[in-house]
Amino acid sequence: MRPAAPLPVVIVGGLHADARRRAVARLLADVPGSVVLHHDLATAAAGTVVRTVRDAGGILAAGETPLVNDCACCALREDLVPELRRLADDGRTRLAVVELWDSVEPKAMAEVVVAGGLTVTGVITAVDPALLLPYLGNGDDLADTGLAAAATDQRTVADTFARQLEYAPVLAVLDSPEADDEDHELLAQLHPTARRVPLPGGHPGDSAGPAPGAALVRAALAGFDVEAAAAAQHPACALLPAEADSHGVSTLVWHRRRPFHPERLYAALEDLTCAAARSRGRFWLADKPDVLLHWDAAGGALCVESVGPWLASLPDAAWEMVPPVRRAAAALDWHPEHGDCCQHLVFTSPGLDRDGLERLLESCLLTDAEYAAGRAAWKRLPPAFDTLLEV
Repeated sequence: MRPAAPLPVVIVGGLHADARRRAVARLLADVPGSVVLHHDLATAAAGTVVRTVRDAGGILAAGETPLVNDCACCALREDLVPELRRLADDGRTRLAVVELWDSVEPKAMAEVVVAGGLTVTGVITAVDPALLLPYLGNGDDLADTGLAAAATDQRTVADTFARQLEYAPVLAVLDSPEADDEDHELLAQLHPTARRVPLPGGHPGDSAGPAPGAALVRAALAGFDVEAAAAAQHPACALLPAEADSHGVSTLVWHRRRPFHPERLYAALEDLTCAAARSRGRFWLADKPDVLLHWDAAGGALCVESVGPWLASLPDAAWEMVPPVRRAAAALDWHPEHGDCCQHLVFTSPGLDRDGLERLLESCLLTDAEYAAGRAAWKRLPPAFDTLLEV
């Protein structure tokens, strides 16, 4: 007897709840035998997370799971895989749609599902393009908007939405009458490699609409590589947007081989952070020449963190412990003197002042005299970023 095929699991997420529900309704309508599993974290204040399982006809089952360590998202992690396994063992489900609660990020959940021995065939973030800029510009803490997934959740609306958007290889794009060419161009520049699938509009309570959802179903079943998706987000080898300028939206890719002066860059952080709706990449500080630093900005807030050493600072023997994708990325960008150490920052925004931004960035680099002084002198420069990096 042939063993049963693995249950395909598609993850649908995004802070744009109306678009997300529309995408889920489309999948339920177009895949007979599909069900959606959803954990509502809005009840976390009462100490539980509410779980529902439903098909196109309505709710099939409901239950509660207690918080884990006062964390609703942790409860979701604990409960998700057993529920999916139950659906797989039942044998009647053709597609399991995991609809994430608003602020839950797809990366963590995809990795949990795969680690549990299940098969993720697609990750989709649903987007209303008319809401793209308002969400990217929202620097409010999730806790202040009722969207925190744990008592210790310090994320903002903007950075959470940016990660939801950029992780998914498929974007279900709501056909919103309020969206204009600038909105669609901003979406295309923020995530140029994403497959964008049109999503019929309407109210969430309406039917999924008359338009066929074959494209969304194909995207949900196309296959998904968790390791490749994680590598595409890692600062050392991230697949960052390319240069672009259209419909009033620009993307500036700034790449240099000279390190930043820590004090001058620190003094310019506010202007650089507010210069674009979204900026990200990797950068190199003169006083920490061996450390690869991550730049991640949205909503007027910047997160800077160390993500380990540049490969150039590692002994040859240590290279075998580095993932092949990172070695390949470093080899493509290798400099005979500095190896993979560099500045690679990308700024995307409507109305971007490209010339002013480039001048500001250039002014933060080491001068010719500072550069010529060498690494020993660089390391003696004031450590302006120690507070940000919690050194």
